[in-house]
Amino acid sequence: MSSKPAGRKNNPSTAEQAKKPTGHIRRKENREFAADMKLRTLRPEELLHPAQLLARFAERAAELIAQLPQDVRPTPATVNAALRQGVLEAFRTRDEHIARLVETDLLASTPEQGAKAIRRAVRASLVDMGVRVVEEADEQELFVVVEGEGEGFELVRPAYVDQATDKLLLAGQLRRIPTSRILPEHDGTSAVDVRGDDAK
Repeated sequence: MSSKPAGRKNNPSTAEQAKKPTGHIRRKENREFAADMKLRTLRPEELLHPAQLLARFAERAAELIAQLPQDVRPTPATVNAALRQGVLEAFRTRDEHIARLVETDLLASTPEQGAKAIRRAVRASLVDMGVRVVEEADEQELFVVVEGEGEGFELVRPAYVDQATDKLLLAGQLRRIPTSRILPEHDGTSAVDVRGDDAK
């Protein structure tokens, strides 16, 4: 009595592994990304320096002021003080912004850090810079309703507000749902599905 060889069964885990990028593909992608970053790296002909920028602005300001009537011309000291304050504040803001990005990039490049840690680091940076992230549908003037039906709302995208100017940086998005029961948040960075039993 001969027995037929058993057919090979599809192993789900094997199929999933086949879809994942191989080490060769991953290394190729890394090389391509590194090459792209090298091409995009800024190589200025001269470095930014506050004193040099201030001197250029002051020279141009003097040319413009000379075209004004004598009785309305501001004094050179007033103009230079205003320009100096503006230049220094611009450099300070740039330094703070870059420092935040460096911290985030360093965190993201650390192997043991997960996506949650990176999301929270980005959120903390925004909050420290004076950006309010609104994830509650109570302030509906900060949101647009994109779809859905019902009396309740589900968060699709948070709204971002500059606390210093009260300017809406990015409108949030809401989806209408049958109920408005709010569930706890998952990780402190985004609201979760607020569907109630009626939405099942």
